[in-house]
Amino acid sequence: MSAMDSLRALNVFVHAAEAGSFVGAAQRLGVSPSAVGKAIARLEERLGARLFNRSTRSLALTAEGGLLLERCRRIFAEVDAATRDMSLSQDTPRGRLRVSLPLAGMLLMPTLSAFMRTYPEIMLELDFTDRIVDVIEEGFDAVVRTGEVSDSRLMTRMLGAFEHRVVGSPGYFERFGRPETPEDLSGHACLQHRFPSTGKFERWPLYRGETFVGNDLPSTLSASTLEPLIYLAEQGQGLTCVPLFTVRRQLASGELEPVLTSFMKSTGKLRIVWPSSRHPTPKVRAFVDFVAAELLVTERAGPVSATSQVSA
Repeated sequence: MSAMDSLRALNVFVHAAEAGSFVGAAQRLGVSPSAVGKAIARLEERLGARLFNRSTRSLALTAEGGLLLERCRRIFAEVDAATRDMSLSQDTPRGRLRVSLPLAGMLLMPTLSAFMRTYPEIMLELDFTDRIVDVIEEGFDAVVRTGEVSDSRLMTRMLGAFEHRVVGSPGYFERFGRPETPEDLSGHACLQHRFPSTGKFERWPLYRGETFVGNDLPSTLSASTLEPLIYLAEQGQGLTCVPLFTVRRQLASGELEPVLTSFMKSTGKLRIVWPSSRHPTPKVRAFVDFVAAELLVTERAGPVSATSQVSA
């Protein structure tokens, strides 16, 4: 099978997977269902793997088929991008751009302000939330989040990394002392972040060497967002563990102080994700490239970050 024939076969496979049937793929491609079936059969024979589980009523991807679909979408997106770069570069990015950001994403505002100055014909619609969002179903053009992305419908680009700190107020430490080891936290008021999607506490990344020692911490209070935890820590109500970027101002002013820093081992990854498309619009490409250029730094270099996860 030649390279061109392989691309044609992969194109038939993608249409069949997206349509959920050989008949649907045939209608999209303008060929007969039997031609689609034969092309898939030849592709499966060449790959030595079954791509679909077939029945009289349904067509479902196998695990191997799902992996191939993800790769195919990325390949075709790159091919189309390569052939469209010249024409897209002549288009002025414009129109409404719907972006989801974490609640702590207010720290991204300088970057967004610069983007607005650079692209005045793009109208930003910003949605701030710490819940897991469905990028496709909710109609977002781009989402800035942390966490891994496993959805084959999405493209992703790494922006940077950030660290965490356990912090408390000087007044709290005067009354209750400073924990010297992670085990000391059992006698302290711990203000914990609870993921709204799972109900689980976010781990405090405390390690002794390579051994995790942040288990079974007490929970005086929990919250699904970071702002109340930081506020209560400022008021001397307990200790909390949050991304370093969220408390830079308080640490600089002395309102909060870090503890157990030598036990911290945390590098969160910040990503921007957007719907996979064979024809990404100029406004989406402009936003992704601009934000990546502005934020592709590490926490030690003074980054801006986020604190939520994105859904598949």
